[in-house]
Amino acid sequence: MTLNQGDTCLGLGSNVQPEINLPRAVELLRQILKITAVSTAWESPAVGMTGPPFLNAAVLVDTDTPIEELKLHLLRPIESFLGRVRTENKYAARTIDIDVLIHQGEILEPLIWEQPYLAVPVAELLPSLHHPQTGEFLHQVADRLRIDYPIYPHPQVLPGSS
Repeated sequence: MTLNQGDTCLGLGSNVQPEINLPRAVELLRQILKITAVSTAWESPAVGMTGPPFLNAAVLVDTDTPIEELKLHLLRPIESFLGRVRTENKYAARTIDIDVLIHQGEILEPLIWEQPYLAVPVAELLPSLHHPQTGEFLHQVADRLRIDYPIYPHPQVLPGSS
């Protein structure tokens, strides 16, 4: 799959009942956005904090919704509905976290090139995405990161994912 101008890639993560909250988040997103692809759920250790491992996934949507409207009026209400409480501690455990990684073809989150919990699910959906400076494909980055970082697929969590 290639990245089109209207494509937006969302990163989802949960370490509080993730087997329940990740599928619920995808279903709620499906009610308000046109989902074109969903990655497998991937388990990885919490980064920057101690706590239960996270399940992460990527969701590709086709939308022309402006970024601030997308975040404030569509994604944050889903997070709140699923019990997300935003605190000063950006590393706190969470029922669901939904981040905009790519919006309308523009990469907003440079950590997709560095963090396996982002690179691996996004590479499932956009393997040919290339790094703007190095030209390296995301699937190559994800494969390299998986060598040294514990990340495991959980295909049963999001049945029917890509």
